[in-house]
Amino acid sequence: MNPSKLHRMLLRLFVVLKQEKDSFITITFGTTISAIATLTLIMPYKFPDSGLTGLAVLSSYVFHISPSWLYAIGNAALLIWGWKELSPRFVVLTIYGVSLFSLLLKVLEFIPAPSLNDLFMIAVFAGVIKGIGGGLVFRSGASLGGTDIVVVALRNRYGIEVGKYSFYINLAVLLISVPIIGLERAIYGLVAIYISGIAIDGVLRSFDRRRQVFVISQKYEEVRDFVIKELGRGVTFLHGEGGFTGKSQKVIMCLLTPRQTMELKRFLAIADKSAFMVVTEASEVVGKGFKSWKEL
Repeated sequence: MNPSKLHRMLLRLFVVLKQEKDSFITITFGTTISAIATLTLIMPYKFPDSGLTGLAVLSSYVFHISPSWLYAIGNAALLIWGWKELSPRFVVLTIYGVSLFSLLLKVLEFIPAPSLNDLFMIAVFAGVIKGIGGGLVFRSGASLGGTDIVVVALRNRYGIEVGKYSFYINLAVLLISVPIIGLERAIYGLVAIYISGIAIDGVLRSFDRRRQVFVISQKYEEVRDFVIKELGRGVTFLHGEGGFTGKSQKVIMCLLTPRQTMELKRFLAIADKSAFMVVTEASEVVGKGFKSWKEL
Protein backbone atom coordinates (compact mmCIF):
# COMPACT_ATOMS: atom_id res chain seq x y z
CA MET A 1 0.00 0.00 0.00
CA ASN A 2 1.17 3.48 -0.83
CA PRO A 3 2.68 5.10 2.35
CA SER A 4 0.82 8.35 1.76
CA LYS A 5 -2.49 6.48 1.37
CA LEU A 6 -1.82 4.53 4.55
CA HIS A 7 -1.02 7.79 6.34
CA ARG A 8 -4.33 9.32 5.20
CA MET A 9 -6.24 6.23 6.36
CA LEU A 10 -4.59 6.33 9.77
CA LEU A 11 -5.23 10.04 10.06
CA ARG A 12 -8.89 9.55 9.16
CA LEU A 13 -9.16 6.72 11.71
CA PHE A 14 -7.61 8.97 14.36
CA VAL A 15 -10.11 11.73 13.61
CA VAL A 16 -13.04 9.30 13.83
CA LEU A 17 -11.78 7.85 17.12
CA LYS A 18 -11.33 11.34 18.52
CA GLN A 19 -14.87 12.32 17.51
CA GLU A 20 -16.31 9.13 19.06
CA LYS A 21 -14.21 9.29 22.24
CA ASP A 22 -17.22 9.71 24.52
CA SER A 23 -19.04 6.84 22.80
CA PHE A 24 -16.11 4.49 23.30
CA ILE A 25 -15.83 5.47 26.96
CA THR A 26 -19.55 4.88 27.55
CA ILE A 27 -19.48 1.56 25.68
CA THR A 28 -16.46 0.46 27.70
CA PHE A 29 -18.20 1.17 30.99
CA GLY A 30 -21.51 -0.40 29.95
CA THR A 31 -19.83 -3.50 28.53
CA THR A 32 -17.68 -3.95 31.63
CA ILE A 33 -20.54 -3.94 34.12
CA SER A 34 -22.58 -6.23 31.83
CA ALA A 35 -19.71 -8.72 31.71
CA ILE A 36 -19.25 -8.57 35.49
CA ALA A 37 -22.97 -9.21 36.03
CA THR A 38 -22.79 -12.21 33.69
CA LEU A 39 -19.75 -13.69 35.43
CA THR A 40 -20.77 -13.03 39.04
CA LEU A 41 -24.58 -13.21 39.02
CA ILE A 42 -25.77 -15.15 35.97
CA MET A 43 -23.29 -18.00 35.53
CA PRO A 44 -22.42 -18.90 39.16
CA TYR A 45 -26.11 -19.45 39.92
CA LYS A 46 -26.79 -21.22 36.60
CA PHE A 47 -29.32 -18.71 35.32
CA PRO A 48 -30.09 -18.59 31.59
CA ASP A 49 -29.49 -15.46 29.54
CA SER A 50 -31.05 -14.06 26.40
CA GLY A 51 -30.08 -14.44 22.75
CA LEU A 52 -26.59 -15.42 21.70
CA THR A 53 -25.22 -14.70 25.16
CA GLY A 54 -27.74 -17.21 26.49
CA LEU A 55 -26.49 -19.89 24.08
CA ALA A 56 -22.89 -19.12 25.04
CA VAL A 57 -23.75 -19.42 28.74
CA LEU A 58 -25.57 -22.72 28.16
CA SER A 59 -22.50 -24.06 26.33
CA SER A 60 -20.48 -23.24 29.43
CA TYR A 61 -22.91 -25.18 31.63
CA VAL A 62 -22.88 -28.23 29.34
CA PHE A 63 -19.32 -28.36 27.99
CA HIS A 64 -17.52 -26.38 30.72
CA ILE A 65 -15.84 -24.03 28.27
CA SER A 66 -15.56 -20.27 28.40
CA PRO A 67 -18.65 -18.61 26.86
CA SER A 68 -16.39 -16.02 25.24
CA TRP A 69 -15.56 -18.32 22.30
CA LEU A 70 -19.10 -19.05 21.14
CA TYR A 71 -20.10 -15.45 21.80
CA ALA A 72 -17.26 -14.04 19.68
CA ILE A 73 -17.65 -16.54 16.82
CA GLY A 74 -21.44 -16.19 16.71
CA ASN A 75 -21.34 -12.41 16.62
CA ALA A 76 -18.65 -12.40 13.93
CA ALA A 77 -20.91 -14.58 11.77
CA LEU A 78 -23.93 -12.32 12.41
CA LEU A 79 -21.98 -9.16 11.57
CA ILE A 80 -20.74 -10.70 8.31
CA TRP A 81 -24.31 -11.74 7.48
CA GLY A 82 -25.85 -8.33 8.15
CA TRP A 83 -23.05 -5.86 7.45
CA LYS A 84 -24.62 -4.57 4.20
CA GLU A 85 -27.74 -3.51 6.10
CA LEU A 86 -25.94 -1.90 9.04
CA SER A 87 -24.47 1.59 9.26
CA PRO A 88 -20.64 1.77 9.38
CA ARG A 89 -20.77 3.55 12.74
CA PHE A 90 -23.03 0.88 14.26
CA VAL A 91 -20.76 -1.88 12.92
CA VAL A 92 -17.54 -0.33 14.23
CA LEU A 93 -18.92 0.42 17.68
CA THR A 94 -20.64 -2.97 17.90
CA ILE A 95 -17.43 -4.77 16.92
CA TYR A 96 -15.67 -2.89 19.72
CA GLY A 97 -18.39 -3.75 22.25
CA VAL A 98 -18.55 -7.41 21.21
CA SER A 99 -14.75 -7.78 21.24
CA LEU A 100 -14.46 -6.16 24.65
CA PHE A 101 -17.30 -8.27 26.08
CA SER A 102 -15.70 -11.46 24.76
CA LEU A 103 -12.34 -10.48 26.22
CA LEU A 104 -13.81 -9.59 29.60
CA LEU A 105 -15.70 -12.89 29.81
CA LYS A 106 -12.30 -14.57 29.63
CA VAL A 107 -10.00 -12.31 31.64
CA LEU A 108 -12.45 -11.59 34.48
CA GLU A 109 -13.23 -15.23 35.23
CA PHE A 110 -11.28 -14.90 38.49
CA ILE A 111 -13.83 -12.47 40.03
CA PRO A 112 -15.56 -14.29 42.91
CA ALA A 113 -19.34 -14.52 42.94
CA PRO A 114 -21.17 -13.02 45.94
CA SER A 115 -22.46 -15.55 48.42
CA LEU A 116 -26.22 -14.99 48.37
CA ASN A 117 -29.09 -17.34 49.19
CA ASP A 118 -32.08 -15.46 47.81
CA LEU A 119 -32.26 -16.41 44.12
CA PHE A 120 -34.99 -13.89 43.40
CA MET A 121 -32.85 -11.05 44.74
CA ILE A 122 -29.93 -12.29 42.62
CA ALA A 123 -32.14 -12.33 39.52
CA VAL A 124 -33.34 -8.78 40.18
CA PHE A 125 -29.81 -7.55 40.86
CA ALA A 126 -28.48 -9.24 37.71
CA GLY A 127 -31.27 -7.76 35.58
CA VAL A 128 -30.70 -4.24 36.87
CA ILE A 129 -26.94 -4.28 36.36
CA LYS A 130 -27.10 -5.87 32.91
CA GLY A 131 -29.88 -3.50 31.92
CA ILE A 132 -27.88 -0.44 32.95
CA GLY A 133 -24.86 -1.70 31.04
CA GLY A 134 -26.87 -2.58 27.96
CA GLY A 135 -28.73 0.74 28.08
CA LEU A 136 -25.46 2.69 28.11
CA VAL A 137 -24.24 0.73 25.08
CA PHE A 138 -27.52 1.30 23.21
CA ARG A 139 -27.43 4.98 24.15
CA SER A 140 -24.08 5.24 22.35
CA GLY A 141 -25.55 3.90 19.12
CA ALA A 142 -24.09 0.40 19.38
CA SER A 143 -25.08 -3.00 20.77
CA LEU A 144 -23.55 -6.06 22.38
CA GLY A 145 -24.43 -8.14 19.35
CA GLY A 146 -26.57 -11.25 19.19
CA THR A 147 -30.24 -10.77 18.35
CA ASP A 148 -29.74 -6.99 18.22
CA ILE A 149 -27.78 -7.43 14.98
CA VAL A 150 -30.55 -9.60 13.55
CA VAL A 151 -33.24 -7.08 14.56
CA VAL A 152 -31.46 -4.08 13.05
CA ALA A 153 -30.52 -5.90 9.83
CA LEU A 154 -34.02 -7.28 9.22
CA ARG A 155 -35.65 -3.94 10.01
CA ASN A 156 -33.39 -2.16 7.51
CA ARG A 157 -33.78 -4.86 4.87
CA TYR A 158 -37.54 -5.39 5.00
CA GLY A 159 -38.74 -2.22 6.73
CA ILE A 160 -40.66 -4.07 9.44
CA GLU A 161 -40.52 -4.09 13.20
CA VAL A 162 -39.18 -7.45 14.31
CA GLY A 163 -39.30 -7.06 18.08
CA LYS A 164 -41.67 -10.00 18.37
CA TYR A 165 -39.19 -12.24 16.57
CA SER A 166 -36.50 -11.22 19.04
CA PHE A 167 -38.91 -12.23 21.81
CA TYR A 168 -39.47 -15.61 20.17
CA ILE A 169 -35.72 -16.18 19.87
CA ASN A 170 -35.18 -15.42 23.54
CA LEU A 171 -38.13 -17.61 24.48
CA ALA A 172 -36.62 -20.48 22.48
CA VAL A 173 -33.31 -20.07 24.33
CA LEU A 174 -35.15 -20.20 27.66
CA LEU A 175 -37.02 -23.36 26.64
CA ILE A 176 -33.77 -25.01 25.57
CA SER A 177 -32.24 -24.15 28.94
CA VAL A 178 -34.97 -25.88 30.99
CA PRO A 179 -33.60 -29.46 30.61
CA ILE A 180 -30.11 -28.18 31.41
CA ILE A 181 -30.65 -25.97 34.45
CA GLY A 182 -34.17 -26.87 35.55
CA LEU A 183 -37.48 -25.04 35.46
CA GLU A 184 -36.90 -23.03 38.66
CA ARG A 185 -33.70 -21.38 37.47
CA ALA A 186 -35.17 -20.84 34.03
CA ILE A 187 -37.98 -18.85 35.66
CA TYR A 188 -35.48 -16.80 37.66
CA GLY A 189 -33.60 -16.18 34.43
CA LEU A 190 -36.81 -14.95 32.83
CA VAL A 191 -37.21 -12.52 35.73
CA ALA A 192 -33.66 -11.24 35.19
CA ILE A 193 -34.23 -10.79 31.44
CA TYR A 194 -37.52 -8.96 32.02
CA ILE A 195 -35.99 -6.59 34.59
CA SER A 196 -33.00 -6.03 32.30
CA GLY A 197 -35.39 -4.82 29.58
CA ILE A 198 -37.06 -2.42 32.00
CA ALA A 199 -33.66 -1.11 33.14
CA ILE A 200 -32.54 -0.56 29.53
CA ASP A 201 -35.69 1.46 28.78
CA GLY A 202 -35.16 3.45 31.98
CA VAL A 203 -31.57 4.31 31.05
CA LEU A 204 -32.58 5.41 27.54
CA ARG A 205 -35.46 7.53 28.86
CA SER A 206 -33.31 9.19 31.51
CA PHE A 207 -30.84 10.44 28.88
CA ASP A 208 -33.51 11.58 26.42
CA ARG A 209 -35.98 13.05 28.87
CA ARG A 210 -37.13 16.47 27.74
CA ARG A 211 -40.21 18.63 28.21
CA GLN A 212 -42.13 20.12 25.30
CA VAL A 213 -43.34 23.51 26.45
CA PHE A 214 -45.94 25.78 24.87
CA VAL A 215 -46.34 29.33 26.19
CA ILE A 216 -49.02 31.85 25.24
CA SER A 217 -48.06 35.27 26.52
CA GLN A 218 -48.51 38.88 25.50
CA LYS A 219 -44.87 39.33 26.51
CA TYR A 220 -43.65 36.70 24.10
CA GLU A 221 -40.51 38.69 23.24
CA GLU A 222 -39.43 38.72 26.90
CA VAL A 223 -40.15 34.99 27.15
CA ARG A 224 -38.16 34.35 23.97
CA ASP A 225 -35.19 36.33 25.28
CA PHE A 226 -35.27 34.49 28.61
CA VAL A 227 -35.30 31.05 26.97
CA ILE A 228 -32.53 31.92 24.51
CA LYS A 229 -30.24 34.00 26.74
CA GLU A 230 -30.81 32.54 30.19
CA LEU A 231 -31.68 28.91 29.43
CA GLY A 232 -29.54 28.56 26.30
CA ARG A 233 -32.33 26.98 24.26
CA GLY A 234 -33.98 27.87 20.99
CA VAL A 235 -37.63 28.73 20.53
CA THR A 236 -40.13 28.40 17.69
CA PHE A 237 -43.00 30.82 17.13
CA LEU A 238 -46.23 29.17 16.12
CA HIS A 239 -49.01 31.39 14.79
CA GLY A 240 -52.29 30.76 16.56
CA GLU A 241 -55.72 32.33 16.73
CA GLY A 242 -58.01 32.57 19.72
CA GLY A 243 -61.11 30.46 19.15
CA PHE A 244 -63.26 32.80 21.25
CA THR A 245 -61.67 36.21 20.57
CA GLY A 246 -60.55 35.57 16.98
CA LYS A 247 -57.32 37.47 17.74
CA SER A 248 -53.98 36.38 16.32
CA GLN A 249 -51.49 35.24 18.93
CA LYS A 250 -47.94 33.98 18.80
CA VAL A 251 -47.37 30.69 20.60
CA ILE A 252 -43.88 29.89 21.85
CA MET A 253 -42.74 26.29 21.57
CA CYS A 254 -39.48 25.05 23.08
CA LEU A 255 -37.86 21.86 24.36
CA LEU A 256 -36.35 22.03 27.84
CA THR A 257 -34.95 19.85 30.57
CA PRO A 258 -37.08 19.43 33.72
CA ARG A 259 -34.86 21.91 35.57
CA GLN A 260 -35.11 24.50 32.77
CA THR A 261 -38.89 24.04 32.71
CA MET A 262 -39.07 24.96 36.39
CA GLU A 263 -36.91 28.04 35.79
CA LEU A 264 -39.26 29.16 33.02
CA LYS A 265 -42.24 28.69 35.36
CA ARG A 266 -40.59 30.92 37.96
CA PHE A 267 -39.86 33.54 35.30
CA LEU A 268 -43.47 33.58 34.08
CA ALA A 269 -44.77 33.78 37.64
CA ILE A 270 -42.94 37.10 37.95
CA ALA A 271 -42.96 38.49 34.39
CA ASP A 272 -46.47 37.57 33.22
CA LYS A 273 -49.00 36.08 35.63
CA SER A 274 -51.60 36.03 32.83
CA ALA A 275 -49.46 33.70 30.69
CA PHE A 276 -50.72 30.28 29.67
CA MET A 277 -48.24 27.40 29.79
CA VAL A 278 -48.59 23.76 28.68
CA VAL A 279 -45.93 21.16 29.53
CA THR A 280 -45.79 17.66 28.03
CA GLU A 281 -43.22 14.88 28.10
CA ALA A 282 -41.09 14.43 25.00
CA SER A 283 -39.89 10.83 25.08
CA GLU A 284 -37.09 11.51 22.62
CA VAL A 285 -35.60 14.55 20.88
CA VAL A 286 -33.21 14.19 17.95
CA GLY A 287 -31.45 17.16 16.40
CA LYS A 288 -28.98 19.95 17.07
CA GLY A 289 -28.54 20.60 20.76
CA PHE A 290 -30.04 17.25 21.72
CA LYS A 291 -29.45 13.67 20.60
CA SER A 292 -27.32 13.46 17.47
CA TRP A 293 -28.60 11.73 14.33
CA LYS A 294 -25.34 9.78 14.11
CA GLU A 295 -26.20 7.98 17.35
CA LEU A 296 -29.18 6.25 15.73
